[in-house]
Amino acid sequence: MSADGYLYHTTQLDIAPVGGSIGAEVRGLPLSGELNDDQTAAVLDALYKHKVLFFRDQHHLDDKAQEAFATRLGRPVAHPTVPVREGSSYLLELDSLHGGRASSWHTDVTFVDAYPAASILRSVTSPASGGDTTWANTTTAYERLPAPLKALVDNLWAVHSNDYDYAATRSNVDDERIQRHKQVFASTVYETEHPVVRVHPVTGERTLLLGHFIKRFVGLSSSDSQVLLRLLQDHVIKLENTVRWRWREGDVAIWDNRATQHYAVDDYGDQRRVMRRVTIAGDVPVSIDGRSSRTLKPAAQAVAA
Repeated sequence: MSADGYLYHTTQLDIAPVGGSIGAEVRGLPLSGELNDDQTAAVLDALYKHKVLFFRDQHHLDDKAQEAFATRLGRPVAHPTVPVREGSSYLLELDSLHGGRASSWHTDVTFVDAYPAASILRSVTSPASGGDTTWANTTTAYERLPAPLKALVDNLWAVHSNDYDYAATRSNVDDERIQRHKQVFASTVYETEHPVVRVHPVTGERTLLLGHFIKRFVGLSSSDSQVLLRLLQDHVIKLENTVRWRWREGDVAIWDNRATQHYAVDDYGDQRRVMRRVTIAGDVPVSIDGRSSRTLKPAAQAVAA
Protein backbone atom coordinates (compact mmCIF):
# COMPACT_ATOMS: atom_id res chain seq x y z
CA MET A 1 0.00 0.00 0.00
CA SER A 2 1.33 3.46 -0.87
CA ALA A 3 1.82 6.35 1.57
CA ASP A 4 -1.49 7.96 0.52
CA GLY A 5 -3.45 4.79 1.23
CA TYR A 6 -3.83 3.48 -2.32
CA LEU A 7 -2.76 0.04 -3.49
CA TYR A 8 0.40 -0.78 -5.42
CA HIS A 9 -0.30 -2.34 -8.83
CA THR A 10 1.14 -2.45 -12.33
CA THR A 11 -2.11 -3.05 -14.27
CA GLN A 12 -3.10 -0.03 -16.33
CA LEU A 13 -6.87 0.23 -16.73
CA ASP A 14 -8.58 2.10 -19.56
CA ILE A 15 -10.44 4.68 -17.47
CA ALA A 16 -12.65 7.49 -18.77
CA PRO A 17 -14.03 9.92 -16.16
CA VAL A 18 -17.78 10.44 -16.47
CA GLY A 19 -18.42 13.30 -14.03
CA GLY A 20 -16.16 16.12 -12.95
CA SER A 21 -16.30 15.19 -9.26
CA ILE A 22 -17.27 11.52 -9.27
CA GLY A 23 -17.54 8.48 -11.51
CA ALA A 24 -15.47 6.80 -14.22
CA GLU A 25 -16.07 4.15 -16.86
CA VAL A 26 -13.58 1.28 -16.99
CA ARG A 27 -13.29 -0.18 -20.49
CA GLY A 28 -12.08 -3.51 -21.74
CA LEU A 29 -12.01 -5.40 -18.44
CA PRO A 30 -14.30 -8.46 -18.14
CA LEU A 31 -15.24 -8.83 -14.49
CA SER A 32 -14.95 -12.29 -12.95
CA GLY A 33 -13.73 -14.25 -9.99
CA GLU A 34 -10.59 -14.97 -12.03
CA LEU A 35 -9.16 -11.44 -11.79
CA ASN A 36 -5.60 -11.67 -10.49
CA ASP A 37 -4.35 -9.74 -7.48
CA ASP A 38 -2.81 -6.97 -9.56
CA GLN A 39 -5.99 -6.40 -11.58
CA THR A 40 -8.03 -6.39 -8.39
CA ALA A 41 -5.72 -3.83 -6.80
CA ALA A 42 -6.07 -1.64 -9.89
CA VAL A 43 -9.87 -1.77 -9.68
CA LEU A 44 -9.82 -0.89 -5.97
CA ASP A 45 -7.35 1.92 -6.58
CA ALA A 46 -9.67 3.38 -9.24
CA LEU A 47 -12.66 2.92 -6.96
CA TYR A 48 -11.10 4.90 -4.10
CA LYS A 49 -10.16 7.66 -6.53
CA HIS A 50 -13.40 7.95 -8.53
CA LYS A 51 -15.88 6.64 -5.88
CA VAL A 52 -18.03 4.82 -8.46
CA LEU A 53 -16.93 2.74 -11.46
CA PHE A 54 -19.01 1.70 -14.46
CA PHE A 55 -18.44 -1.37 -16.64
CA ARG A 56 -20.46 -1.72 -19.85
CA ASP A 57 -21.70 -4.96 -21.41
CA GLN A 58 -20.71 -7.53 -18.78
CA HIS A 59 -23.17 -10.00 -20.33
CA HIS A 60 -21.05 -12.99 -19.30
CA LEU A 61 -21.90 -12.42 -15.63
CA ASP A 62 -24.66 -14.48 -14.06
CA ASP A 63 -25.57 -14.55 -10.36
CA LYS A 64 -22.81 -16.96 -9.33
CA ALA A 65 -20.20 -15.14 -11.40
CA GLN A 66 -21.22 -11.82 -9.85
CA GLU A 67 -20.81 -13.32 -6.38
CA ALA A 68 -17.46 -14.85 -7.37
CA PHE A 69 -16.24 -11.46 -8.61
CA ALA A 70 -17.38 -9.85 -5.35
CA THR A 71 -15.04 -12.15 -3.40
CA ARG A 72 -12.10 -10.53 -5.20
CA LEU A 73 -13.01 -7.14 -3.67
CA GLY A 74 -13.66 -8.37 -0.14
CA ARG A 75 -16.02 -10.52 1.90
CA PRO A 76 -19.60 -10.53 0.54
CA VAL A 77 -22.39 -10.10 3.09
CA ALA A 78 -26.14 -10.60 2.87
CA HIS A 79 -28.64 -7.88 3.70
CA PRO A 80 -29.56 -8.03 7.41
CA THR A 81 -33.34 -8.21 6.81
CA VAL A 82 -34.18 -8.73 3.14
CA PRO A 83 -33.91 -12.37 1.93
CA VAL A 84 -31.31 -13.16 -0.73
CA ARG A 85 -32.31 -14.30 -4.19
CA GLU A 86 -33.15 -18.02 -4.27
CA GLY A 87 -30.11 -20.12 -5.11
CA SER A 88 -27.62 -17.43 -4.15
CA SER A 89 -25.63 -16.79 -1.01
CA TYR A 90 -25.47 -13.00 -0.86
CA LEU A 91 -27.27 -11.59 -3.88
CA LEU A 92 -30.16 -9.17 -3.38
CA GLU A 93 -32.64 -8.68 -6.23
CA LEU A 94 -34.24 -5.27 -6.77
CA ASP A 95 -37.26 -5.87 -9.02
CA SER A 96 -39.55 -2.94 -9.80
CA LEU A 97 -42.53 -5.33 -9.88
CA HIS A 98 -41.92 -6.17 -6.22
CA GLY A 99 -41.12 -2.81 -4.69
CA GLY A 100 -37.48 -2.60 -5.75
CA ARG A 101 -37.41 1.16 -6.34
CA ALA A 102 -34.80 2.89 -4.13
CA SER A 103 -35.86 6.42 -5.07
CA SER A 104 -34.39 8.29 -2.12
CA TRP A 105 -30.86 9.46 -1.36
CA HIS A 106 -29.03 7.00 0.86
CA THR A 107 -25.86 5.07 1.65
CA ASP A 108 -26.48 1.32 1.83
CA VAL A 109 -27.41 -0.22 5.21
CA THR A 110 -26.09 2.54 7.49
CA PHE A 111 -28.50 1.40 10.21
CA VAL A 112 -25.91 -1.23 11.26
CA ASP A 113 -22.49 -0.42 12.67
CA ALA A 114 -20.12 -2.01 10.12
CA TYR A 115 -22.21 -1.14 7.06
CA PRO A 116 -20.99 -2.29 3.62
CA ALA A 117 -17.70 -0.98 2.26
CA ALA A 118 -18.83 -1.33 -1.35
CA SER A 119 -21.75 -2.44 -3.49
CA ILE A 120 -21.71 -4.21 -6.86
CA LEU A 121 -24.88 -3.67 -8.91
CA ARG A 122 -25.68 -5.50 -12.17
CA SER A 123 -28.42 -4.58 -14.61
CA VAL A 124 -30.51 -7.62 -15.61
CA THR A 125 -33.51 -5.87 -17.18
CA SER A 126 -33.39 -2.18 -18.10
CA PRO A 127 -36.29 0.07 -19.12
CA ALA A 128 -36.20 1.43 -22.66
CA SER A 129 -36.21 4.89 -21.10
CA GLY A 130 -35.67 6.12 -17.56
CA GLY A 131 -34.42 4.14 -14.57
CA ASP A 132 -31.04 5.87 -14.28
CA THR A 133 -29.07 5.89 -11.03
CA THR A 134 -27.33 8.97 -9.63
CA TRP A 135 -24.43 8.98 -7.17
CA ALA A 136 -23.08 11.82 -5.01
CA ASN A 137 -19.55 12.21 -3.66
CA THR A 138 -19.76 12.63 0.12
CA THR A 139 -16.04 13.38 0.38
CA THR A 140 -16.10 16.44 -1.86
CA ALA A 141 -19.41 17.42 -0.22
CA TYR A 142 -17.58 17.65 3.11
CA GLU A 143 -14.58 19.44 1.61
CA ARG A 144 -16.84 22.12 0.07
CA LEU A 145 -18.86 22.86 3.21
CA PRO A 146 -18.57 26.42 4.55
CA ALA A 147 -16.23 26.59 7.54
CA PRO A 148 -19.01 27.13 10.13
CA LEU A 149 -20.88 24.03 8.91
CA LYS A 150 -17.66 22.00 8.98
CA ALA A 151 -17.14 23.02 12.60
CA LEU A 152 -20.68 21.86 13.37
CA VAL A 153 -20.58 18.46 11.64
CA ASP A 154 -17.07 17.59 12.84
CA ASN A 155 -18.52 16.95 16.31
CA LEU A 156 -22.03 15.84 15.33
CA TRP A 157 -23.44 12.32 15.67
CA ALA A 158 -26.63 10.82 14.25
CA VAL A 159 -28.85 7.83 14.92
CA HIS A 160 -29.53 5.74 11.79
CA SER A 161 -32.42 3.26 11.64
CA ASN A 162 -34.27 1.06 9.16
CA ASP A 163 -37.48 1.96 11.02
CA TYR A 164 -38.14 5.29 9.34
CA ASP A 165 -41.04 6.99 7.56
CA TYR A 166 -40.76 5.23 4.19
CA ALA A 167 -43.50 7.29 2.52
CA ALA A 168 -42.06 10.62 3.66
CA THR A 169 -39.04 10.29 1.37
CA ARG A 170 -40.98 9.26 -1.74
CA SER A 171 -43.94 10.45 -3.80
CA ASN A 172 -46.89 8.30 -4.90
CA VAL A 173 -46.12 5.34 -2.63
CA ASP A 174 -48.86 2.70 -2.57
CA ASP A 175 -49.98 0.82 0.54
CA GLU A 176 -48.48 -2.46 -0.69
CA ARG A 177 -44.96 -1.00 -0.81
CA ILE A 178 -45.37 0.57 2.64
CA GLN A 179 -46.49 -2.77 4.09
CA ARG A 180 -43.60 -4.61 2.45
CA HIS A 181 -41.19 -2.11 3.95
CA LYS A 182 -42.61 -2.72 7.44
CA GLN A 183 -42.90 -6.50 7.15
CA VAL A 184 -39.61 -7.25 5.38
CA PHE A 185 -37.14 -4.36 5.42
CA ALA A 186 -37.96 -3.34 9.01
CA SER A 187 -38.80 -6.85 10.27
CA THR A 188 -35.96 -6.44 12.78
CA VAL A 189 -35.40 -2.87 13.90
CA TYR A 190 -31.80 -1.65 13.88
CA GLU A 191 -30.47 1.61 15.29
CA THR A 192 -26.85 2.70 15.22
CA GLU A 193 -25.15 5.91 16.33
CA HIS A 194 -22.61 7.12 13.73
CA PRO A 195 -20.41 10.20 13.45
CA VAL A 196 -21.67 12.58 10.76
CA VAL A 197 -18.07 12.86 9.58
CA ARG A 198 -16.18 9.57 9.35
CA VAL A 199 -12.54 9.02 8.41
CA HIS A 200 -12.20 6.71 5.41
CA PRO A 201 -10.09 3.70 6.52
CA VAL A 202 -8.15 3.49 3.23
CA THR A 203 -7.77 7.03 1.91
CA GLY A 204 -7.86 8.90 5.22
CA GLU A 205 -10.34 11.35 3.68
CA ARG A 206 -13.16 12.86 5.72
CA THR A 207 -16.58 12.00 4.33
CA LEU A 208 -20.16 12.89 5.30
CA LEU A 209 -22.32 10.05 6.61
CA LEU A 210 -25.93 11.11 6.02
CA GLY A 211 -28.89 9.85 3.93
CA HIS A 212 -32.48 8.79 4.52
CA PHE A 213 -31.71 6.29 7.30
CA ILE A 214 -30.99 9.15 9.72
CA LYS A 215 -33.65 9.22 12.44
CA ARG A 216 -32.27 12.17 14.41
CA PHE A 217 -29.08 13.96 15.33
CA VAL A 218 -27.81 13.32 18.84
CA GLY A 219 -28.79 16.20 21.12
CA LEU A 220 -31.31 17.70 18.69
CA SER A 221 -35.07 17.38 18.53
CA SER A 222 -36.75 15.55 15.65
CA SER A 223 -37.89 18.80 14.05
CA ASP A 224 -34.45 20.43 14.32
CA SER A 225 -32.88 17.23 13.03
CA GLN A 226 -35.04 17.25 9.90
CA VAL A 227 -34.18 20.89 9.14
CA LEU A 228 -30.46 20.26 9.58
CA LEU A 229 -30.57 17.04 7.56
CA ARG A 230 -32.19 18.85 4.62
CA LEU A 231 -29.53 21.57 4.80
CA LEU A 232 -26.65 19.10 4.81
CA GLN A 233 -28.22 16.86 2.17
CA ASP A 234 -28.58 19.86 -0.13
CA HIS A 235 -24.80 20.24 -0.04
CA VAL A 236 -24.28 16.53 -0.80
CA ILE A 237 -26.61 16.34 -3.81
CA LYS A 238 -25.63 19.52 -5.65
CA LEU A 239 -25.57 18.62 -9.34
CA GLU A 240 -21.86 19.42 -9.68
CA ASN A 241 -21.20 16.82 -6.98
CA THR A 242 -23.05 14.01 -8.76
CA VAL A 243 -22.89 11.61 -11.68
CA ARG A 244 -25.82 9.98 -13.49
CA TRP A 245 -25.65 6.62 -15.30
CA ARG A 246 -27.95 5.49 -18.13
CA TRP A 247 -28.18 1.72 -17.69
CA ARG A 248 -28.00 -0.91 -20.38
CA GLU A 249 -28.58 -4.58 -19.69
CA GLY A 250 -25.29 -6.18 -18.67
CA ASP A 251 -23.85 -3.02 -17.13
CA VAL A 252 -22.20 -3.19 -13.71
CA ALA A 253 -21.58 -0.35 -11.26
CA ILE A 254 -19.32 -0.60 -8.22
CA TRP A 255 -19.34 2.16 -5.64
CA ASP A 256 -17.41 3.01 -2.51
CA ASN A 257 -20.29 2.91 -0.03
CA ARG A 258 -18.18 4.74 2.56
CA ALA A 259 -17.82 7.83 0.36
CA THR A 260 -21.06 8.08 -1.63
CA GLN A 261 -24.83 8.30 -1.60
CA HIS A 262 -27.05 7.14 -4.45
CA TYR A 263 -30.58 7.52 -5.80
CA ALA A 264 -32.45 5.31 -8.27
CA VAL A 265 -34.62 7.56 -10.44
CA ASP A 266 -38.21 6.27 -10.47
CA ASP A 267 -39.31 7.71 -13.82
CA TYR A 268 -39.98 4.59 -15.90
CA GLY A 269 -43.64 3.93 -15.07
CA ASP A 270 -44.79 0.37 -15.69
CA GLN A 271 -41.63 -0.71 -17.48
CA ARG A 272 -39.72 -3.43 -15.68
CA ARG A 273 -36.35 -2.81 -14.07
CA VAL A 274 -34.41 -5.67 -12.46
CA MET A 275 -31.07 -5.13 -10.71
CA ARG A 276 -29.00 -7.56 -8.64
CA ARG A 277 -26.63 -6.39 -5.93
CA VAL A 278 -23.87 -7.88 -3.83
CA THR A 279 -22.39 -5.91 -0.95
CA ILE A 280 -18.92 -6.17 0.57
CA ALA A 281 -18.39 -6.25 4.35
CA GLY A 282 -17.35 -2.94 5.84
CA ASP A 283 -15.76 -1.63 9.01
CA VAL A 284 -17.12 0.29 11.99
CA PRO A 285 -16.78 4.04 11.26
CA VAL A 286 -14.38 6.15 13.28
CA SER A 287 -14.91 9.85 13.91
CA ILE A 288 -12.32 12.60 13.56
CA ASP A 289 -11.55 12.34 17.28
CA GLY A 290 -11.15 8.56 17.12
CA ARG A 291 -14.49 7.38 18.54
CA SER A 292 -16.27 4.41 16.96
CA SER A 293 -19.91 4.01 16.00
CA ARG A 294 -22.07 2.03 18.41
CA THR A 295 -25.12 -0.20 18.06
CA LEU A 296 -28.27 0.85 19.94
CA LYS A 297 -30.73 -1.77 18.64
CA PRO A 298 -30.87 -4.74 18.79
CA ALA A 299 -29.12 -4.95 22.17
CA ALA A 300 -25.75 -6.70 22.16
CA GLN A 301 -27.05 -9.76 23.96
CA ALA A 302 -29.88 -10.15 21.43
CA VAL A 303 -27.42 -9.99 18.53
CA ALA A 304 -25.19 -12.62 20.19
CA ALA A 305 -28.17 -14.93 20.65
